[in-house]
Amino acid sequence: MLRVLMKSKIHGATVTEANLKYTGSITIDKNLLRCSNICPFERVQIVNLHNGTRVETYVMEGKAGSGTICMNGAAARWAQAGDKVIIISYGLFGESETKAHKPKIVFVDPQNRPKKT
Repeated sequence: MLRVLMKSKIHGATVTEANLKYTGSITIDKNLLRCSNICPFERVQIVNLHNGTRVETYVMEGKAGSGTICMNGAAARWAQAGDKVIIISYGLFGESETKAHKPKIVFVDPQNRPKKT
């Protein structure tokens, strides 16, 4: 049996932009992706701490050090610049893997730079 567990998350990031004209996804600073072990095109769930809603999309890599958290396409209707979000990725784990699994959690500062993992 496989279990779906939280693989990693970026906690308390600030949305920097909402771009309706893009076809979809969330753009995330490359440094945050590296720290959180989230890869481009990976499926993520995003929790908006301002309105309590959740949305799922895929990840696009943003410029390293930019602090970018940009909601694109339909997801741009769901969050505004300045909203705080939690970005969560999940993985499938076998029974033996679940016991040793330690999710990667990245807390960010107000400029979306990693401050604690």
